[in-house]
This record gives sequence, structure tokens and C-alpha cells, in this order.
Amino acid sequence: MRISLTEKAAFSRRQLFALAAAGVGALNAADPEKRDMIVRSTRPEDLEMPVSGFADNITPIEHFFVRTHVYVPTVDVATYRLKVEGEVAAPIELSLGDLQHMPSAELIAVTECAGNGRSFYEPYVPGAQWQYGGVGNGRWKGVRLADVLKRAGIKPSAMEVVFDGADMPIGAMPDFQRSIPAKKALDPNTLLAYEMNGQPLPVKHGFPLRVVAAGWASDSWTKWVTGIKVANKPFDGFWMTGSYRRPATPVTPGAAIAMEAMEPVTSLKVKSIISSPLEGSQVEAGKPTVIHGVAWTGDTGGGITNVEVSVDGGRTWRQARLEGQTSPFGFRSWSINWTPARESYFNLMARATDKSGASQPFVQEWNPSGYGWNVTHRVGVSAVKTINPATTAPAPAVTNPTPSAQFKASCHACHEEDLIRQQRLTRAQWGREIDKMVRWGAQVKPDDRETFLDYLTNNYGPRPR
Repeated sequence: MRISLTEKAAFSRRQLFALAAAGVGALNAADPEKRDMIVRSTRPEDLEMPVSGFADNITPIEHFFVRTHVYVPTVDVATYRLKVEGEVAAPIELSLGDLQHMPSAELIAVTECAGNGRSFYEPYVPGAQWQYGGVGNGRWKGVRLADVLKRAGIKPSAMEVVFDGADMPIGAMPDFQRSIPAKKALDPNTLLAYEMNGQPLPVKHGFPLRVVAAGWASDSWTKWVTGIKVANKPFDGFWMTGSYRRPATPVTPGAAIAMEAMEPVTSLKVKSIISSPLEGSQVEAGKPTVIHGVAWTGDTGGGITNVEVSVDGGRTWRQARLEGQTSPFGFRSWSINWTPARESYFNLMARATDKSGASQPFVQEWNPSGYGWNVTHRVGVSAVKTINPATTAPAPAVTNPTPSAQFKASCHACHEEDLIRQQRLTRAQWGREIDKMVRWGAQVKPDDRETFLDYLTNNYGPRPR
């Protein structure tokens, strides 16, 4: 099943009438205000959680990262229906109330952007330049996807399950549709969630219904779900065959790899983050302090079994205490006591191991889209005699280049300069980005292409680390 763009446009018209009647605030009242987030893009909105947010085992909604390819839709619950069709005995349509009356399931699971950590890859790769916080750990409640599929009579011929949402593509961008294998769809830990952290699912996180593909990267966690199609063959839509793919084996850094030579992003990799002390902070020499953080892994990992911590740059390691809830799909808190013996600068490191035996690397294998970064986390801290009072240094003056009117008209129609500003790409990479945007509807005149390339390369080209 694929909801047509005409039907989606009708959704949008209904939303506009609802907005006029109720006001934006009333329709989005379920969304807690985001706080202390790192803005990667304002339009479409990409918000990253700061490292301090890892202090929470369950990520509060106000700190939960946001990743959107398009502008956030608003779905009218009164007319909302989930359509299920394809390789099923009897296609069905279910309201949100119908779904809420089915047996519910709840689980704790991490959702992490496939590109989390992209900014650390060398050579640079295009895309939102996430660092550590394109991830969150939520408590999800909904109905098992398997129960919905069985209600429709899923056939033995089912190979994949394709999801479509109420979101509208921008310009000529392909409609965001993703599929997962039937085996993953029928897994009891794959949900259609309508609650997050005990609250109705917020609009920015997929209201009224989103996929929870526990243990998989968030590209498979489709939001605003309106349609499910059970297919008897692999889905060949753009977001499966032309994006969210990575090499199965290591490749030469900087190489251009054909999409068909790569495989879809699926399970998350084992990972850990030091949440305290923070990078650049001070601790008192000779006095005990606690190093703590969280670790997580994918659906093939079986949960976190061990976290080791080094305070000397990886020369020696000690085992940390594992704490808190033990969901195999969620954050696993850990901590270790440490007393710096002297005044000095220390490199703290943390590496996690999961039940499968997978552990974090010290060096990441490069891939052309910057997916799956899970290098051992390092934090530099200073042990001092007396901790200096916290001071806030004045922000350095930033002089942003002024794009031409032609560039603004061509490139700012769909997104702001902030999405461009964070990139540090070669001229060849910028050329490929321009070509992609033209395919997606950007109006770039042939005579302007080289001028645009000059502007992008001169102002947003590669920079030294």
C-alpha cells in the first residue's frame, strides 16, 4: 500500500482547517518544549541532545533528539486510519482507538540516527553533522506489529513490510518509505507505538503512530504511520535502494561506492558514552570522583555485558559497575570510582562489550554516508588542586558568508543555510550534492552551477581537524 501524494495533500488541507479552528498551540499541546538542544537544522528540524543528556537513563522528551527529512505533519485523529494491505488475506483499516483497544505491549529501547557521529569521519561525508546526541532511550507503548499483521491475515508469501507516513516530500524528493523484513516485522519487540515515556506520542516523534524497530537504527522507525503494505519481494523505493546503505566490508576512505554494492543499515552497533565528567571539565586531585555513562547495542547484541574504563588513554583498563534496568534494547547505566592521584591532564575512555562478544573499535572503518560510528569514547579532564568557578567564555564572533540571491532562491526554498554551514565537503562532493538537489526539484540554472560550486567550496570546503 502506498498513500498517494494527492491523499497526503488532502491530509494537509484538513490540517490547515484544523489549525485555523484550534490554533497551532492546541494541536501540538502534547509536545513538551525542547530544551538545551544542539540545532543541526531549523528547517526541516534536526535537534541533537547534548552529552549531559546521557545522565538520564530514560531520555526525557524535552531532550530527545529530533530527525526529520521533511516538515512535520499534523494528523487529524478523528479521520486517521491505518491501512494494512498487500500480501494479506483481508485488507483492514484501523483507527487509533481500534489500535488502543488491542492487547498492548511496552518496552524500553534506544532509537539512534544511523548518522550519529557522522561529524567524526575522515574524510568528511555529507549530511547532518551529528556528534554524540543523535540518540535517545525511550519507554514505548503500543501494539505489536505482528498482532496487526495477523489480524489482516499475513500470508506465507510475505517477504517485507513497507511503511508509509503522513509526511509530505519536499519538492521532487522521493516520498519517505522504508521496509523491514517480515521476520523483523513479526518479532514481538517490533511495535506500533502510540505512547512515549508514559505520554501520548509527541508530534515531532511521530504522532499518532510510529514504528519501534527495537535494536535497529532510527531510519527503520517510521513516524506518522498511515499505511502498511506487506510485499512478496524486496521493496525498491529510493530510501531503501538509494539511501541508508553502507558497505558490507571495509572500503578505501573517500572512495565513491555504488549503492548496489552496499547493504541496508539495520542493527545498531555496540556503543558507550561517558556522561560525567564532561570534556574539558575539572576534578579535584586526591579526591574521589565518579565516572559514569551509558552503553547500548543492537538487536543482534543481546544486551550489554561489560563496560571497561581507562583513565590513562587506553594503557590500562578497569571494569565498571553495570546499573539500572537491563532491557537488551535500552541504555545500560554504568559507573566507576576514580581518585586522580596528582594534578594532571587525564584521557578517560570507555568501551562496551555486548553478549555477542562485539566490542567498540579504537579506529572507525570509513563509509561514504557516515553511518554507524561507534569508536571508543574519549573525554579529556584536568585534575587540579582547586576547581575554578565555572566561567562562560564569550562566544567567538562568527561571520557568515552572504549567498547570492540566485543561491538563496535555489537552495533556501527547502532548508536554511545552517544545514549547509555544517558541511565541510570537497568540490566533487558539493557537485554531487547539487546534482541530488536538482533531481529533488531545486531550480539551478546551468549557468549558475559553477558559481554555486565556487561559493560552497570556498566557504564550506574541508578544514583541518
